[in-house]
Amino acid sequence: MAAAVAPAAPAAPAAPPARAPQAKISEAALAAALADVPELARLLEMDPYLKPFAVEFQRRYKKFSEILRNIGENEGGIDKFSRGYETFGIHRCADGGLYCKEWAPGAEGVFLTGDFNGWNPFSYPYKKLDYGKWELYIPPKLDKSVLVPHGSKVKVVITSKSGEILYRISPWAKYVTREVGNVNYDWIHWDPEYPYKFKHSRPKKPRSLRIYESHVGISSHEGKIASYKHFTCNVLPRIKGLGYNCIQMMAIMEHAYYASFGYQVTSFFAASSRYGTPEDLKELVDTAHSMGIIVLLDVVHSHASKNSEDGLNMFDGTDSCFFHSGPRGTHNVWDSKLFAYSNWEVLRFLLSNIRWWLEEYCFDGFRFDGVTSMLYHDHGVGKSFSGDYSEYFGLHVDEDALVYLMLANHLVHTLYPDSITIAEDVSGMPALCSPILQGGGGFDYRLAMAIPDKWIQALVGDKSLAFWLMDAEMYTNMSVLAPFTPVIDRGIQLHKMIRLITHTLGGEGYLNFMGNEFGHPEWLDFPRKGNDESYHYARRQFHLTDDDLLRYKFLNNFDRDMNRLEERCGWLSAPQAHVSEKHEGNKIIAFERAGLLFIFNFHPSKSYTDYRVGTALPGKFKIVLDSDAAEYGGHHRLDHNTDFFSEPFGHNGRPNSLLVYIPNRVALVLQNVDLPN
Repeated sequence: MAAAVAPAAPAAPAAPPARAPQAKISEAALAAALADVPELARLLEMDPYLKPFAVEFQRRYKKFSEILRNIGENEGGIDKFSRGYETFGIHRCADGGLYCKEWAPGAEGVFLTGDFNGWNPFSYPYKKLDYGKWELYIPPKLDKSVLVPHGSKVKVVITSKSGEILYRISPWAKYVTREVGNVNYDWIHWDPEYPYKFKHSRPKKPRSLRIYESHVGISSHEGKIASYKHFTCNVLPRIKGLGYNCIQMMAIMEHAYYASFGYQVTSFFAASSRYGTPEDLKELVDTAHSMGIIVLLDVVHSHASKNSEDGLNMFDGTDSCFFHSGPRGTHNVWDSKLFAYSNWEVLRFLLSNIRWWLEEYCFDGFRFDGVTSMLYHDHGVGKSFSGDYSEYFGLHVDEDALVYLMLANHLVHTLYPDSITIAEDVSGMPALCSPILQGGGGFDYRLAMAIPDKWIQALVGDKSLAFWLMDAEMYTNMSVLAPFTPVIDRGIQLHKMIRLITHTLGGEGYLNFMGNEFGHPEWLDFPRKGNDESYHYARRQFHLTDDDLLRYKFLNNFDRDMNRLEERCGWLSAPQAHVSEKHEGNKIIAFERAGLLFIFNFHPSKSYTDYRVGTALPGKFKIVLDSDAAEYGGHHRLDHNTDFFSEPFGHNGRPNSLLVYIPNRVALVLQNVDLPN
């Protein structure tokens, strides 16, 4: 993922399968499916290849509807059901007392201990309720103040049926920290007297999604963990200046192991304390909103850390509390635990977690991590999806997990219709981004992971895109005072072209990992035993682009102007591009989208004079973006005052065409100036 560019793919019908589906469906079965799923007909009209699988959509939708109905009948509706954080955990009452509640079905007894009672493990026992729930009321002191003050350490004590005494952090803990030298995290009761008050309203949902993927901890050039405050003051202005309208925040949910990149979550309701306090994170989100930037949370509900003392695992002394019992509850590749999505209280926990981040921190949506792992019982491990639709339907699909995702999307879009949800799914499951009423998953976007993989396999520990292109010469030849070397020249020109063609052809959204916009050198690697706990590669060297004597500024300028042009012309929200030319010999790619004509010459040495390019539009064209411009580190071979006139001369299936000079390794964007803005 380091410095890779990946667009969010469209919520559109999947491509036809690689071979004709063998599945059959009777007219009666099809009619029943169409009757049960309100808008299934729309989906099948959009993609007739899905018709043989109509019964699968029917079963999924009926299961979703049944759970939603049961929630309504037994819990008073999903609105109430998703507010579990208002009662579970520890809460201050109006009278100054504390109400505590936990779900621990396998426990023999539950107690609260901490600084407030000298760590006596059994002096405050919970009362056992039905369905594995436990509650405790702690009266206030004589002066009506709370017995457990803000900032004090607490623990839940579980006595298991086998007689063990287990010290646990509540799954609903809002803040956990780890003292220097300690292995495990401590649960800190978070109840500030003056909590942060949001000052700015949520921005409206943008018509085009330009995402800046961010990790707070690595956002400083210093070899240390950066803070929420640092990100707010130093990185947000950069993001705004670059023209991004959305931030996707990684590694926010608390994770004990920093090098996990945030994907081994231990406390689901706690914002990571290694960057600062919950109030600091709220200020970050609020400040982004003041800039018109929406903020998405990278939510990890696909699995959880196997930690028990400061995680969810074995919370009640059993392996079947939040997770599947036995082998099904373990992801062997990730070495983590897997949720039992059909369990009533697990659904309450996860749906409440979704709502918590929306309400408490005012996030504007989510990228759901590891969706492919959730969708299939084999987690997609070692599986190459060919596109045959039979791969996406049948008993190998984990419908409990799929229905949970439908419920989560239903909740998010019911609470905040402008919220955005993105699925990280590499399998390409059909209809994942179709509306739930059509039998789909309800996501707005799918992250098209295959696109960055076509450029490089960009993973933690791997080189950045720029470093793959230029490697060690970035250490010595990025100064503007030195002449271009062939390696640096090639790398800078291709880096711009790769970003632009991904931005314009990749889908209906664009995602950039922090630092890639200016060609961040080297690679990304978190401190761990294998690198002597070094922070050297767990940082972003933004100062490189601020140095006027270095060439990083050129790549940064191009990223800024590319985003600004998209904001003005809106190609991401326009229909997909019409590609009129893909010439292998000439290395030319030409296409039209949003009234713009894009021409890419990837040839390493050949420039073309009077190259004919087809277009649907008659009239006069002007250059609006030129990767060869001097301000982008190019060779300034094009005159931007030139007018290009198309003529009614058909070419490559387009009714009109024009002649252009297109230098080697250059991307050119032309706009028809005769069209109204």
